[in-house]
Amino acid sequence: MRHIDILEIADSAKFNGFHGSLLLWCAIIIICDGYDLAVVGAALPSIMKDMGVTAQNAGFMVSSALFGMMFGAIFLGTLADRIGRRWAIVICVALFSVFTAAAGFTDDPYVFSVLRFLAGLGIGGVMPNVVAQMTEYSPRKIRATMVTLMFSGYAAGGMLAAVLGKGLIEQYGWQSVFLAAGVPVLLIPFILKSMPESMPFLVKQGRLDELKATLARLDPSYRAQAGDNFALPAVDRASGAPVGKLFQEGRAFSTAMFWVAFFMCLFMVYALSSWLAKLMAGAGYSLGSALTFVLVLNFGAVIGAVGGGWLADKFHIKYVLVSMYALAAVSISLLGYPVSTPVLFLLVGLAGASTIGTQIVTYAYAGQFYPSAVRSTGIGWASGVGRSGAILAPIVIGTLVGMALPLQHNFLAIALPAVIATIAVSLIRHERSATAANDIAVQRLADAA
Repeated sequence: MRHIDILEIADSAKFNGFHGSLLLWCAIIIICDGYDLAVVGAALPSIMKDMGVTAQNAGFMVSSALFGMMFGAIFLGTLADRIGRRWAIVICVALFSVFTAAAGFTDDPYVFSVLRFLAGLGIGGVMPNVVAQMTEYSPRKIRATMVTLMFSGYAAGGMLAAVLGKGLIEQYGWQSVFLAAGVPVLLIPFILKSMPESMPFLVKQGRLDELKATLARLDPSYRAQAGDNFALPAVDRASGAPVGKLFQEGRAFSTAMFWVAFFMCLFMVYALSSWLAKLMAGAGYSLGSALTFVLVLNFGAVIGAVGGGWLADKFHIKYVLVSMYALAAVSISLLGYPVSTPVLFLLVGLAGASTIGTQIVTYAYAGQFYPSAVRSTGIGWASGVGRSGAILAPIVIGTLVGMALPLQHNFLAIALPAVIATIAVSLIRHERSATAANDIAVQRLADAA
């Protein structure tokens, strides 16, 4: 009887077509996810005019999706560890595609808000699941790069909504960009056919033939034998409430620190996306439309995500993250001071890299920290708690803007969460992570040999 460590096979596998296919599908899903979230921002002026709603009601209409994302991240992330990630991802795609498209058929702001809440369940729920999927199947040497490269599709979806939305709205009305968001539902049969299931889930379900076929695609050198016994770490074999496992085996304090980091980072992301253009215009800068800021911020996010992922694979991901959060504190603070236009663009790009980009690297770290059996749950709860920061940010910064404070004070308020996140990540106990536990297990096997 052979004892097969399935997670070690995934760790040591060389990048091949299987990894490329998984990366492509997860990236496409995230691009669609990013588009669905950003599409309201692109269409909001037209929606307000068409429905005759006030700015206050419009804010509620926008935030309804954020509330949905908070619940979706928590519950659909946890559900995935019970029903399998593939079906959880499909449910999320169906939710955000169908209900975003349905929002294009209503002219009632309250119905619109309900539909956006339901779409938000899928928008928020898909994130922890695709991160967990990429983390599990990526070769260890390029794991952070794979996750951040995939997740940079989120910023690409935001840029797609900004660019494509402008043309569609001018020609066909705001409803057109919502109807376009329904197209991804057509991808569901292909996702079911191409997306592999989580390997620990297959072991626990006794679906060993499917597991062997997946392992052969993951590592072509693997040859299935009748007596193969598939080993799982103890935490992946254990039963019980997945949420409880986030606080076991010395992970409780680090779980709290991840929640703090997610909250602070999403606060910064949504504070900037909501108020950057308004603050800069109030400071007298003439830089064109808000679309320019969106593009620069998201372009910086792509650079920060991919660059941060590459650095995290070369160096210690925890300390890469600490550095990125520190960069956010500095770059956002400097936005409050008079600078030349080229320097301002550079600072906005750095802010995007060190907020949106850093958020993506934080997802990657959470994926590596938690064991496979509770990975979706761990990422989902961190993301869900973080969404409360996203909900609060526009309100808090909006209140400060209404107080007519000096520009520097507003940006210092946005930068302060970066300082707190820097401290939180530095306090994460990496020695309690699944990555560290795997290192110890591999070393013991090497010593025994």
